[in-house]
Amino acid sequence: MDKRTLGDGLEVSPIGFGCMGMSQSFGPNPGDRDQMIAVLRGAVERGVTLFDTAEVYGPYVNEQLVGDALRPVRDQVVIATKFGFAFDEDGKQTGLSSRPESIRRAVDGSLRRLGIDTIDLYYQHRVDPETPIEDVAGTVKELIAAGKVKHFGLSEAGVQTIRRAHAVQPVAALQSEYSLFWREPEAQILPVLEELGIGFVPFSPLGRGFLTGTVSTETQFSPGDIRSRLPRFTVEAREANQAVVDLVRRVADAKSATPGQVALAWLLAQKPWIAPIPGTRRLERLEENLGSGELSLSAGDVAELDNASAQIQVVGERYPEAMQRMIDR
Repeated sequence: MDKRTLGDGLEVSPIGFGCMGMSQSFGPNPGDRDQMIAVLRGAVERGVTLFDTAEVYGPYVNEQLVGDALRPVRDQVVIATKFGFAFDEDGKQTGLSSRPESIRRAVDGSLRRLGIDTIDLYYQHRVDPETPIEDVAGTVKELIAAGKVKHFGLSEAGVQTIRRAHAVQPVAALQSEYSLFWREPEAQILPVLEELGIGFVPFSPLGRGFLTGTVSTETQFSPGDIRSRLPRFTVEAREANQAVVDLVRRVADAKSATPGQVALAWLLAQKPWIAPIPGTRRLERLEENLGSGELSLSAGDVAELDNASAQIQVVGERYPEAMQRMIDR
């Protein structure tokens, strides 16, 4: 598999692996932990090098799973994790915290759970309005000097936050939502990333499954599935947003591909420094996702998707109000 470069030298596979769904957010969690480890190692065997986790996924258990899966192949992979949430004594997430002492405590916990000596890419998970971003970047800079971290990342950060952080410690990558289902980053974020030489790692590149064409108005989400609480996934919103899937499916049919492959190939065609991180629990879906790297979209195909999707008004906010407030603008 070809490589892409994030920031000033972090090489990753074009398609990464978002590991969150193996531990939370998309319905009942898999009971067979060994099966999840097999999927992660299967991804490595197929050329995936970028694996994304976070201390808040679980909390904690996702990092343990990723660490157990990837330690035997540590020299072949880039492990990204995140800090930025506060927890009570029972491990329940209680809000945001990126105070320097919180970051230092978090990095040691992540290193222990992952069972590694250095985190390849360490993201601030959400911008903490109570802590100046210069203090956050400065603390990560110290962790890099200490050998605990190699590269600094931000997640869901706005333009001014990105610039201020980058001035203290170069940012290798920004992680935010981006897909044919959510194109807001194109207006301000992508130009700034290109200007500063920062890579982009889109999460939910398949619109939380919507762009695969497997979610319809008939789909019933379980109480443990985050989509049951998202405004964009109400029955009414799904009915209105089906136009996006229909567009992707038309191109997919012409290319003898799946809608998901077209959606990922469109992302890869945007910039050479974009590396999306779709997640899955199944090897067959992993192989489908990786097939997007072999799918050639012409300039005309990309323009058709660009222009047609720009005319579609996606219905529904990305998150409930409380989660929306955590997004930096």
